[in-house]
Amino acid sequence: MIITMPDSVSVQTRHRGKLLAVEILSWTAAGGHVVEREVVRHPGAVLVVPRLDGDRFVLVRNYRVAVDQRLWELPAGTLEAGEAPEHAAGRELEEETGYHAERLELLGEFFTSPGFCDELMRVYVADGLEWVGQRLEPHEEIEVGIVSRDETLAMIDDGRIRDGKTIAALAMTQRAESGGTA
Repeated sequence: MIITMPDSVSVQTRHRGKLLAVEILSWTAAGGHVVEREVVRHPGAVLVVPRLDGDRFVLVRNYRVAVDQRLWELPAGTLEAGEAPEHAAGRELEEETGYHAERLELLGEFFTSPGFCDELMRVYVADGLEWVGQRLEPHEEIEVGIVSRDETLAMIDDGRIRDGKTIAALAMTQRAESGGTA
């Protein structure tokens, strides 16, 4: 079966906030029925895999209001208007963890939830870390943890790490370090 893109898509913006927009997309499918989908428009984001001595990672524990939980994650954040992703990665790393990276390397990218959102997550590996102090935003309360590679895997296995972007980035990192491609 070949699926083709619709010739004409109608777009209605239902909400436009500081960060996100919600659109209703509608089109007529091949069988003649009208299809509607809600889509969240997102400016894009970065995630950083900070490595210390090659075998330890810097994680953050952050309160996430959407799930009402404090989650262990890799540092991440949204791109500001016109901001280059690599700059955002360095900025988020310093703000959240207090570490400055001598080197940031793009590891890969992925869509976080393409069934309803166009957020593109770019994953960077940070090496040559130097402590410069956290620069949290006034509303942020972020705990920093230094965790071994084996412990991060154990945290995924036992549910202490439940953040999908963190799990994906750690898998990408492990694959890249073992000679595979992300």
